Amino acid sequence: MKHLFCISISATGLAFFALAASAQNARITVDASKVLNKIPSKMYGSCIEDVNHEIYGGLYDQRLYGESFEEPAPPISYRGWKTLNGQWTANDGGIEVKAGPGDKLVRENPIIKNGSVEADIKFTRRGENAGFIVRVGREQAGMDDFDGYEISLNPGRQILVLGKHVHNFKLLKESKVSFDKTGWTHLKVDMNDGQITIYLNNEGSPALSYTDDDKPLLSGKVGLRTFHAGAIFKGIVIKQNGAAIKADFVGKPSLQVSQVWDAVASPSAKAKFALDSMDAYNSKQAQVIEFLGGTGKVGVANNGLNHWGIGIKQGQTFQGSVFFKADGLTSPVTVALQNAAGTKTYAAQQFNGVASNWTKHAFRLKANATDAKARFVIYISKKGKLTVDQATLMGTGAEQFKGLPLRADIAHKMQDEGLNFVRYGGTMVNAPDYKWKNMVGPRDKRPIYEGHWYPYTSNGFGIEEFVAYCEAAGFDAAFAINVEETPQDVADMLQYLTGSTTTPWGKKRADAGHPSPYKLKYIELGNEEVIWGDLKNDYQHYAERFNLLYDVIHKSNPEIKVICAAWWRPRSLDNMEMVFRAINGRADYWDLHTDADNANAGSKVDRDLQNMKDLFLKWDPNTKLRITIFEENGGLHNQQRALGHATTLNAVRRHGDFVLTSCAANGLQALGQNDNGWDQGQVFFTTSKVWGMPPFYATQMAAKNHEPLRVESVVEGGLDVTATRSEAGDELVIHVVNTKSGTVAATVNLGSFGGNSAVKVYTLAGDPKAENTPEQPTNISTKETTVPRSGNTLNYSFPGNSYTILRLGK
Repeated sequence: MKHLFCISISATGLAFFALAASAQNARITVDASKVLNKIPSKMYGSCIEDVNHEIYGGLYDQRLYGESFEEPAPPISYRGWKTLNGQWTANDGGIEVKAGPGDKLVRENPIIKNGSVEADIKFTRRGENAGFIVRVGREQAGMDDFDGYEISLNPGRQILVLGKHVHNFKLLKESKVSFDKTGWTHLKVDMNDGQITIYLNNEGSPALSYTDDDKPLLSGKVGLRTFHAGAIFKGIVIKQNGAAIKADFVGKPSLQVSQVWDAVASPSAKAKFALDSMDAYNSKQAQVIEFLGGTGKVGVANNGLNHWGIGIKQGQTFQGSVFFKADGLTSPVTVALQNAAGTKTYAAQQFNGVASNWTKHAFRLKANATDAKARFVIYISKKGKLTVDQATLMGTGAEQFKGLPLRADIAHKMQDEGLNFVRYGGTMVNAPDYKWKNMVGPRDKRPIYEGHWYPYTSNGFGIEEFVAYCEAAGFDAAFAINVEETPQDVADMLQYLTGSTTTPWGKKRADAGHPSPYKLKYIELGNEEVIWGDLKNDYQHYAERFNLLYDVIHKSNPEIKVICAAWWRPRSLDNMEMVFRAINGRADYWDLHTDADNANAGSKVDRDLQNMKDLFLKWDPNTKLRITIFEENGGLHNQQRALGHATTLNAVRRHGDFVLTSCAANGLQALGQNDNGWDQGQVFFTTSKVWGMPPFYATQMAAKNHEPLRVESVVEGGLDVTATRSEAGDELVIHVVNTKSGTVAATVNLGSFGGNSAVKVYTLAGDPKAENTPEQPTNISTKETTVPRSGNTLNYSFPGNSYTILRLGK
């Protein structure tokens, strides 16, 4: 039976739908008899990677941070300077820093209004940017956690960058320059009220000049900053009102304790700490604790991720293990849960007779109190030397998700979101040492490696843990691998994940606790490949690597869908066509990454998807290559971002036959631990709380109201609308996004779909800048109600800044 649904939106209506006089008008006409395309059944996706501690510190149930003691001792504290992350070392009158994700060294005084800063800079490692930050305020550890202007050089791109940070980053201007990538470059910045002038290599003319007219920062501190680049700064001169300010580096070494741990020593105990790089149990170094004399305790304490505390509850039991070796130690070793000050002990266990060779010691600790900011401590109380490595602390029972080493509260929240597809990948896979064989076997022997986001990255959670999680949670899984993996290693990976127990690698999987093969459906080769520039040779290299690894995957398991990760550049059609022709008939999907911060983000996604489809069909009218959106990116997690996500989902519905899924990034985020700029989590968490942000509820609403067929809808009045229906035609769902600030009035004419049954209404609305907090976790969340209807007409108003779903049944 054919149904015609007509929705006319005007200012009249029933009393309970009465609108303000200022309400806007619109008209929507839906023809449910005209099916345009199918809706992707797996369109409700999320992207996770180990960025902003989604995994290590989040989903992965390792409560300790720095379990391998690989992080070096805290940097030297220089008099007059504040160190905000990074290894800063005095070097021949200057200062050297290793590459890091936004490490800063800030001169604490004076506060400068107008003046200058200059120095010679030499890059020691190929990377991204290094330079000055000026007019700095509200500075904290973290890549963008400060206010100020950034003036930096990028040796690879040969550009000078001027950016503005207000606990975020905005590019103000960049200039193409020429300087020695390996030699010294003189950089000078003049500040004069709202104007910033930058000089390079003492040239008379400015390399860049800019006047900030948008809430300029007019005073603050000066500092040094690096972003994924190693550099040396020397000859630093800071001037205010023409007078030079001393900028030397005088300090003393800190205790030799791995910097994510803290030294513990009683006032009456004499202690010595060292980092052993000669005989670590795993990776490069272990922690040495030596009790030299006196009375009391000597040891180390871990306060969890970036010292934010370890959440414990009364009666909660933790399991863990740690590796010890001793020298001249006769007293027991104690592991304990304590309060942050160490004045209360919540649980403890002792080990006697620790051997002189590395030995694993397992423990269980049952907390006798609740504390959101507890610590884990290891200590000795008599003379002797103890060396420690590979410490683990995890939950037990219902605290873990279905027996996996995952935080159950976070895993369940992702299920509550309504997800049915999760992608594990991102820039982390581009790190040279991101190799799958380092992610299997006993966790305490998996090597720590230099990742993209973190210099000391744990392999405790890897591809197998991700696939096992998705299997247990009921999600379709897609993971990305480093495109430089060897063909043999990829063949071994497939055998490990999908082979029978009679194969060498399949037996290893079974021995690790999973006898049944995993059911893989999707593998992505690389991530955002050639994003660094429109380089033909690099695109050709990627195409060659794609085909080399595709052949291995297809031979091992032709059912696996393989995804192309070449960065899409619509203005570089020659390179795009070259990649297309290389992968056409082989790749199943091309991964398109989109932006979703703008409330109307879906309009651009709509155009981009249509453009890609048109080009694919132009290059090959018979192509079967389609699109998957594995990252909806941005820097927001508020109601505006929820609307951007909702309009993106509307765009995906319009192109349903061409799109696999749309994965909002990032799936997870640790509150207050944003240290690499992507401030866009859907699910937020602390040590003891988990809650959804507004985009979480947009996904949840859409997933809950999924119907498989999109029907025609014609819209007048600026609303973003898609209409879907059931196969049987007895359910109609209308997705309406109102990105305007004002209300839009609605008169809904239902045609032959009339009746007296109530209409279910799901609404997500609020201030575009509104977010959810631990104290108000549902501040912006879905409101459900029903409204009556009579015959073929009902009236409704769509609030400003809202995503609304109307569900009508026969």
